[in-house]
Amino acid sequence: MALGPTRPILAILSLILVGGAVLLQFFTILTGGINSAPLNKFYFLEASTGSIPDARNPSRWTFFAICGTDGSLNADCGSPIPALPFDPPRNFGTETGVPEQFIGTHQYYYLSRFMFAFYLIALFFGAIALLTGLLALVSRLGGYISSMTTFVALFFQTLAATLMTVWVVKGRDAFRSAGEEAHIGRYLMGFAWASMAAYFLATVFFCLGGKLGGDRTSTVRRTRSTKSNRSRGSFIDTESQRKVREYSP
Repeated sequence: MALGPTRPILAILSLILVGGAVLLQFFTILTGGINSAPLNKFYFLEASTGSIPDARNPSRWTFFAICGTDGSLNADCGSPIPALPFDPPRNFGTETGVPEQFIGTHQYYYLSRFMFAFYLIALFFGAIALLTGLLALVSRLGGYISSMTTFVALFFQTLAATLMTVWVVKGRDAFRSAGEEAHIGRYLMGFAWASMAAYFLATVFFCLGGKLGGDRTSTVRRTRSTKSNRSRGSFIDTESQRKVREYSP
């Protein structure tokens, strides 16, 4: 059964999945740094911060900045800060009006900081997987290499999505326990886990492409070798039988 066409089909499907995951990661990482459509719809967490002096109300945490709102859109964003941590006392420069769960702890700071780092690492390996995925179209080895790089992207994206979910949910609950309104940005939450799922499927498909998409040239070479050995064996058997008949009394 010819399996050659299976490899490019799986490679193309994998490339589409990796490309989609990378696009969703870009949508996440650029929030707050570029405040235009559609990025101005995306945020991690929104909370009422009217009790905090000089804070926007409500405040939205994005990848690069804390923003206010204009209807359903981000507006009046602060200066972009690379890997902006989620730490309200540090973010607003005061503990006044800040829910007590955020005071005297660094867990939110480290959860968000590591999330940002893992996001960038996942994006880097996702971009590498797009390049190696081109080799998967024509080579079994390319499929295995692409599977490996995509798996690394999957690993770090899973860590990033998990840490993001933890600090966003805990942050929402902390604001609500203080009597403030707060809710999770559903877009970025969905993007995080959708990227993870896309990387997972791409890892499987790249690996299957390497395993199932046997090289046609190798198959032909093995077939020719088998036929050659059979022909040589038949010739030797024929020669042996002829010599036996010649020396028979």
